[in-house]
Amino acid sequence: MKKLLFFSLFIFILAGSAFSQSELKWMSIEEAEAACKKNPRKIFVDVYTDWCGWCKKMDKSTFRDSLVVKYAGEKFYAVKLNAEGRDNIIFRDKVFHFNEGMRSHELAVMFLSGEMSYPSIVFLDEKLQPIQTHGGFADPKQFNTMLHYFGENVYRKKKSLNDFSREFQP
Repeated sequence: MKKLLFFSLFIFILAGSAFSQSELKWMSIEEAEAACKKNPRKIFVDVYTDWCGWCKKMDKSTFRDSLVVKYAGEKFYAVKLNAEGRDNIIFRDKVFHFNEGMRSHELAVMFLSGEMSYPSIVFLDEKLQPIQTHGGFADPKQFNTMLHYFGENVYRKKKSLNDFSREFQP
């Protein structure tokens, strides 16, 4: 009986650790900013809406891919930002509000330079400065390539993402 109990406990712990590594650890932008002050990392912001089908597809496929989850967990803070969220957000000591006229959150408008398309991924450097924005769905392979392009600082070498994509092997 003890062996069965021990074996069941072992399987439960193993399944729990496997599950914990199958999803990204999402943060708010405030949490990521605070974490970045303690342990600087790049940030990627998933700008989404509740009604966006492609956003939901990225959640179910891209953001659950084992290679994406592993690399993003090592090199980035992952942030979810609902572009139509109504809560005030403090980012870089500024308060951002929901903009009724644009029907979008001011932080999302700033990140996307007013070009509101979903999903969009905004990459920020360790100093919370925007690096680049990518609009539209990205499958796991495309997104993993983007993560490595920014995570390994290839973008600083003036090499284009397209050129990097042709050579990159996960």
